[in-house]
Amino acid sequence: MASLSVVEPQEMEVDRRGESEESGDDETRKKSINGDMDPNLPPATSKEESPVDMDTITLDPEEEDVDLVHCRIGKIEGLGVLQKAKTLSLRQNLIKKIENLDSLSSLRELDLYDNQIRKLENLNKLTQLEQLDVSFNVLRKVEGLEQLTRLKKVFLLHNKIGNIANLGHLPCLEMLELGSNRIRVIENLDTLTSLQSLFLGTNKITKLQNMDSLHSLTVLSIQSNRITKMEGLQNLVSLRELYLSHNGIEVIEGLENNKKLTTLDIAANRVKKIENISHLTELQEFWMNDNQIDNWSDLDELKNAKSLETVYLERNPLQKDPQYRRKIMLALPSVRQIDATFIRF
Repeated sequence: MASLSVVEPQEMEVDRRGESEESGDDETRKKSINGDMDPNLPPATSKEESPVDMDTITLDPEEEDVDLVHCRIGKIEGLGVLQKAKTLSLRQNLIKKIENLDSLSSLRELDLYDNQIRKLENLNKLTQLEQLDVSFNVLRKVEGLEQLTRLKKVFLLHNKIGNIANLGHLPCLEMLELGSNRIRVIENLDTLTSLQSLFLGTNKITKLQNMDSLHSLTVLSIQSNRITKMEGLQNLVSLRELYLSHNGIEVIEGLENNKKLTTLDIAANRVKKIENISHLTELQEFWMNDNQIDNWSDLDELKNAKSLETVYLERNPLQKDPQYRRKIMLALPSVRQIDATFIRF
């Protein structure tokens, strides 16, 4: 296997955690909370680089975890010796086409993050695959996954995908990341009853809909879209984290059946009143910064959440009160963090 050095990005402090952090490896944060690239990351692979000849790369036939990151690979070839490989990372290369992987039948994870791939193809023989990452490419549609029925996690962040389609045959799918694409409608998810996490941040979605069958969903992120109404959530009874920041929502509503919520993010919307959440007794984090909250009595809606630890209310009219932090502490004594600052006792 090639010996490579990979630059580790510094972690940045962010306001909220609504986008998946699992695309690729666990130690890499690739994007900000709205699905855009993290500014602390090294620049993406230069597309002006010249591809290397695969003959110059030494491969170990006994290796199970093959790491070929940023090797300037232009074409997938010569990998047939990797019969024991369970994970293959080809991120940050110059690959334009998925090909010549048929012999890697033991592969469980395939990472093609940050290449120049235009089409999902030639994957049908990888029937053991459980995780696929083709984020930061130039895909225009979801396709070619028909035989990959064991897939549990699919990352297609930051492509040019216009529709959610061709996923209905993935009964084991638990995580789907489609942030930073061109999606306008939530659709074609009816058969994904095992889905636990759905990330659709930074698209062009105008309505929360077509999610009634997602009874197992625990995390839903639709930040930075065009949502104006909280609706269509009544069947998501297992939901624990809901991220709706940077939309056009005016009223908090439609959460009657989402009693298991521990994180609710409605930051950067047009909400004038905290209401209709007094039944969310398991709430631990409440993000309501950058709205239009001006009445201290609204905090009464949070008093039943005895485990509430984090509250973001900055950049609301309430913050102009010189006793801002003190009043939050008195109203919500369980809180340990107000905005980005921990409470000192």
